Amino acid sequence: MDGILPLWKEAGMTSHDCVFKLRKILHTKKIGHGGTLDPDVSGVLPICVGKGTKVIEYMVDSGKTYEGEITLGFSTTTEDAGGEIVGKTALTTPFSVEEIDQAMAKMTGEITQIPPMFSAVKVNGKRLYEYARNNEQVERPIRKAMIYSFQRTSEPVFDAANGTQSWRFKVVCGKGTYVRTLSVDTGALLGVPAHMSYLTRTASGGLRAEQCLTLEQVAEKMADNSSEELLLPIEIAVAQFPRIDLSEALYQKVKNGVFLTLKELSLTEQPETLVALFYQDQVVSLYMMHPTKKNVLKPSKVLRNN
Repeated sequence: MDGILPLWKEAGMTSHDCVFKLRKILHTKKIGHGGTLDPDVSGVLPICVGKGTKVIEYMVDSGKTYEGEITLGFSTTTEDAGGEIVGKTALTTPFSVEEIDQAMAKMTGEITQIPPMFSAVKVNGKRLYEYARNNEQVERPIRKAMIYSFQRTSEPVFDAANGTQSWRFKVVCGKGTYVRTLSVDTGALLGVPAHMSYLTRTASGGLRAEQCLTLEQVAEKMADNSSEELLLPIEIAVAQFPRIDLSEALYQKVKNGVFLTLKELSLTEQPETLVALFYQDQVVSLYMMHPTKKNVLKPSKVLRNN
């Protein structure tokens, strides 16, 4: 069993919980996930099975789409709705749509973030959430994140009784982005405490929500002997790389890990990314520019050689 399973992770489970359960359902140990989702967040979780585990890193590195909600008026320990309130400034008047949109626009492009204390980032060999649970403070590393788009998708709702204002959003971002922190930092631009009050991931690793199956649906298909309907080909994980189809002669070289020139691969210039080499409509290897040999490419990862 080899391929990519588009799983819909339900809230209340960790990504590792999903992998653990799927090993039992699919009767195979060789399973991994292509991008962690917080336990409270539902959404698209790419699952790599068998030879699919060879392409996990490319699914993790690909862009992701989230839909969620920002609430102004108070902040929490976890930066989302599940944490304890740590800062509160009741709003007496709502922010205008123009003010909100301007703040969100400033959060697009390459930005810097400080990871939440309740996150899995390691500092001095220890996870930040471990420090947080022990009420210990530690200096957190500043990280870069790429925000391709960050847009408001609903009219802001002002709650005068509670002094809050909320609106829905959609964000397309690169790997390692903390959407919780994006929400908090948007509030900071407006000068008030904020938190992410809702989130779901609608796309990840080239997979979309409408393609996904729940754990229950996966189990049902396995019970009905419909396992062939579960997995997508591993080729979807390398769709972002330029594709080159190989002749039989070139394939014989590639499967043995031979270095190839730009000319042999019919390339007129050096590729800026990995190159996906296909033989008979299957990806067999990923090649990269050689670090020292001019106009030569070398294997980065062999995916199939038989």
